[in-house]
Amino acid sequence: MSSTTAPQAQKVRSAITRRTALKGLAGGAALAAAPGFVPYIQAQSSAPLKLGFQVHRTGIGAAYGRWYDRVTTAAAALINEEGGINGRMIEIVTEDDGTDPKRGAEVVEKLASQHGCDLAFGTLFSHVVMGSSPRAGELKLPYFVVSEGHHVASGKLNRYTLQPGITDVKSQVRAMAPWVSQNLGKKVTMIFPDYAFGHDHRDFFSEAIAAQGGEVIEKIAIPPTESSFTRYFPRIPRDTEVIYHVMVGPGVLTFVKELGEFYGSGARPQIFGFIDSLEAVDIATPGLEFLEGTYFWEGMPRYAPADAPEYETFYRERVGVDANGASVSDSKDISTYAHMFGCWETLHVIKAGMEAAGYQGPDDRVKLIEAVEAMTTMPAGRAHPQGDKVFNGKTHQVFGHQYISQVADAKLSVVHTASIEDGMYPDETDYTAQPF
Repeated sequence: MSSTTAPQAQKVRSAITRRTALKGLAGGAALAAAPGFVPYIQAQSSAPLKLGFQVHRTGIGAAYGRWYDRVTTAAAALINEEGGINGRMIEIVTEDDGTDPKRGAEVVEKLASQHGCDLAFGTLFSHVVMGSSPRAGELKLPYFVVSEGHHVASGKLNRYTLQPGITDVKSQVRAMAPWVSQNLGKKVTMIFPDYAFGHDHRDFFSEAIAAQGGEVIEKIAIPPTESSFTRYFPRIPRDTEVIYHVMVGPGVLTFVKELGEFYGSGARPQIFGFIDSLEAVDIATPGLEFLEGTYFWEGMPRYAPADAPEYETFYRERVGVDANGASVSDSKDISTYAHMFGCWETLHVIKAGMEAAGYQGPDDRVKLIEAVEAMTTMPAGRAHPQGDKVFNGKTHQVFGHQYISQVADAKLSVVHTASIEDGMYPDETDYTAQPF
């Protein structure tokens, strides 16, 4: 199967239209021979399935949104090459929410009412998910988020909202805390963005490190739109053993540079960061030398290992990312590799769910949700290149492996892989008990 280069991927969106879908369906015998083809009654005269893509093209989530868009385009192209879903092509209908909660709800309304989409997916920033999900529930529109926030599994949302393609913060920090306490220290200062995503880190890591005999001795919340951070660093207590940081948005490069300038060449605590603080940032950037020897959580390792499995190599090629995690067309364009796989995997979950439900249109939305709720294990492979996963249908949340990497020679090298079980926690809700 041929791979899609970055320039080719950029052209895919314009190709995924009703006209090209029907033209492809007219191929008849060629389509029937395509891998994964599923016969569909009157497929040759059926319109494409419309999948609404809510993307952060602008606002503080723009760097993520650009790569979520790129991965979504590549995944949609692959699914169509393989015969689509139930023999129908898929059309990605994109709307920018500006990384804004109010606008997010408006986008959900537009995707459902104006565009007539079968579902919506793709939302990342947790405050936008919180602002958008209620409207999806009211519209009875299946809403697949790619967010990491604990809002889905906590039971705060609704049965129409699912997160089957990426793990949540609570799972991530529970898997990380034992390693941090055993290898870096037990007195922790946390630096995090002052909104729902950061609050998840604050609350769940504090709980997880306490279970390991550790303690968060200072919590420094920073507005997500902050552009300079030096004034916050004097709040770090002198007896801090570990600085835990997770920053997001356009100021991340400034954050890590200023943290390095604050400590200079003198003694400093151990530093453990979530890769969010370095997503879309080249570790070899001048001013980041102090990161050498520090540690990061990664959802999917940015740098390709020498023994990468075939399916990871396949995914990397299809989304146009080189072995260093940069665009194949521009080595300075660093991907959001630790998160963007969630769009790829979510689209494949949607495909599997629609096929299991025999999905034909909006009247089958409930069947689609029930089909996804019935999913359990998701084996690693081309549909799930990040690794094996387990889906909990009651909480609408997926669980997977977590990675800890160390900066060495201005690259990230995995030093610990947490098991799926390390991130498990008791159910806090049962969406399957809720009426539609």
